[in-house]
Amino acid sequence: MHKKSILMICLTVFVLAAFMSGCALMGPTKSNFKAPKISLSHVEIPYYTGYYYLSAKVKPTKGKAGNYGAPMMMAFIFDIENPNSYPVELDGFKFSVMFEEFEVNTVGSTETMWIPAEKTNQLRVPAIFDTRQTLLTLLLPGAMKMKERGQSPWAILEAWWTGAPDFAFPVGVSEGAAVFKAGDLVEVTAFEATFP
Repeated sequence: MHKKSILMICLTVFVLAAFMSGCALMGPTKSNFKAPKISLSHVEIPYYTGYYYLSAKVKPTKGKAGNYGAPMMMAFIFDIENPNSYPVELDGFKFSVMFEEFEVNTVGSTETMWIPAEKTNQLRVPAIFDTRQTLLTLLLPGAMKMKERGQSPWAILEAWWTGAPDFAFPVGVSEGAAVFKAGDLVEVTAFEATFP
């Protein structure tokens, strides 16, 4: 009888342990999901050719004349921290780029990555700019803000392009949205940041 009681206790402990571990492995739910933390680590300029703008009136050495501007590439490096006790999948990443208070571009990443439980991954998102495209954003959507500042679009454009290598003006990330998946759960996390 004594052996039977010990066997029943062991069996009960085993069933209880199996049930508890099953609950722990139950997976992500709305109630146990914590939004990953997205922070802008830094911004780099991997490609820069200086400041210039060529109008369509300028005769090119080769090719066709047109309105062309100096290209510049910026790379936005984000730290994405997963506070959950299970891995999450990053399955969409998009944000607007601000030079000072002017929106100059919208970029995103189509890369999919898994972020392990309670770990941090880095994501690099490149963005291409040129003086022509940026001038158009100043002249159209940014016209009112530019008028309030009392500056010409050319003065602002030159200040940005010549000051970019030293980050002489704030570069912002706004209206950011990241899509995370875990099991059947899909959540969108908003983010914004400024560098430097």
